[in-house]
Amino acid sequence: MKKIWFVGGKGGVGKSTSAAALALLLSERQQQKTLLVSTDPAHNVGDIFHKPLKNKPLEVSPNLDAVEIDPAAECRNYIKTVKENIRGVVSAQMQAEVNRQIDAASSSPGAEEAALFDRIVSIILDEGGQYDAIVFDTAPTGHTIRLLTLPEIMGVWIDGMLQRRKKTTDHYTQLLNDGEPIDDPIYLVLQRRKQRFAAVRQILLDNQSTCFIFVLNAERLPILETSKAIKLLKQHGLEVNTLFINKVLGEAAAGEFWQKRRKTEEDYLDWINREFSAQQKCQIPLFETDINSITLLSSFASCLQENLKGVLTK
Repeated sequence: MKKIWFVGGKGGVGKSTSAAALALLLSERQQQKTLLVSTDPAHNVGDIFHKPLKNKPLEVSPNLDAVEIDPAAECRNYIKTVKENIRGVVSAQMQAEVNRQIDAASSSPGAEEAALFDRIVSIILDEGGQYDAIVFDTAPTGHTIRLLTLPEIMGVWIDGMLQRRKKTTDHYTQLLNDGEPIDDPIYLVLQRRKQRFAAVRQILLDNQSTCFIFVLNAERLPILETSKAIKLLKQHGLEVNTLFINKVLGEAAAGEFWQKRRKTEEDYLDWINREFSAQQKCQIPLFETDINSITLLSSFASCLQENLKGVLTK
């Protein structure tokens, strides 16, 4: 069984509903203790289950917990941890200035994204041990790509930081300590972070334990965006093997309007089959109403189960 599931896609295609249905399928039908994680700042997983979710896991269905990560709260915790790592390394006179600089950095672009990524790393490496499966409902495509490629990018960045830190430490060793090695707490912190990022990247690259799913509709813009995303992720070694094609009209669609829509949809479905010939495709029908109850979400999950038998087990 796969352990980690990432569900991404263009905004408005039914990504959160798909992630929630997949999590329900794993918890109910596969009897896996499952955690559903929303990383989308515009959270609506709690709305799907009619339960207010916070920054800590809450049971939303038997065998299924859910959490909506709060980027602002994670950023505050992230900055607090950085300050604790620095404490004791710099002099008391410098501490106030260092803290001021750290606080200024916390409002810079990318700070919340880095903090969010740290929480994802923690969920996968530390908190994930109590779950059989973890489903990530990610933000729209561009944000998802940045998030999934961060382990590689951060690993390269930390390598540079480690080299510069080692050079500085070696200089101080020769200049101030008569050649005797000195401990560098910052170097050790960076080394631990590098090891954690490397561990998460190894998990993301493991097709046996991790599955990437993109959700799209049979429409032009979602097809184009999904195609670009799959190619970009592949450049980073991440393979998207499964697509959910959501809101597909049934054969019973009657009336001139719906027949025209059906004909247009068939053309787009043909395009999807040609464009994504390497991916497994799961078609999900357009429901009569929006998915606004656990019963309807369970029906959605049934559609997934019929199409995902191989993905769930191999």
